[in-house]
Amino acid sequence: MESVLGWVQEFFRIVYNVPELIRLVGLVGLIAIVFAETGLLIGFFLPGDSLLVTAGLFAARGDLDVVWLIVTLMAAAIVGDATGYYIGHRAGQALYSRPNSFFFRRQHLIRTHEFYERHGGKTIVIARFVPIIRTFAPVVAGAAQMTYAHFATYNILGGVLWVNSMVLGGYYLGRFIPDIEHRLHLVVAVVIFLSLLPAIIAWLKAWFSGRRRQVEPSR
Repeated sequence: MESVLGWVQEFFRIVYNVPELIRLVGLVGLIAIVFAETGLLIGFFLPGDSLLVTAGLFAARGDLDVVWLIVTLMAAAIVGDATGYYIGHRAGQALYSRPNSFFFRRQHLIRTHEFYERHGGKTIVIARFVPIIRTFAPVVAGAAQMTYAHFATYNILGGVLWVNSMVLGGYYLGRFIPDIEHRLHLVVAVVIFLSLLPAIIAWLKAWFSGRRRQVEPSR
């Protein structure tokens, strides 16, 4: 049991040490990670935004080819979402009664469904920039029977915007800020915070709304 726990701890240590992860897996690994985070339900914990920005920083110093990086990661993101849509379309409502496990949390699916109800098809684009939601959004779209032609339009647009903005953001940071590679962990921390900011704001709004409803009846 202790050896399994140690393996899990080491796994997550490597996954969330993004610069070390990129050095370890290279371009092929980056493609696999982007595909898994966007296309497989078990990929919700993977570091998508910080991974793309850091990959852009690596490209700026010549460790990766920026054009090839963007093209392959856009393809991985688009194919990943299409896979998630297929899973949702085939499994449908059965996913909502699936029990929680180490790699699956039903509340993530429910929260994404609520997000989808508010934003409709635009969810596929918006969700690209929201951790966890981006993993479950295509699944929800498939389960909601969105037509594939409609989904594909949002999928391609979202994949292009997400990968280009993140990779090129990191690339130009690396080009214009000297020695930024010595501050990679700070950059990763900022990217993680910014990517979580929408979720934090939504949680605060829900919390304040709940507090307001509790106070109003007592007036």
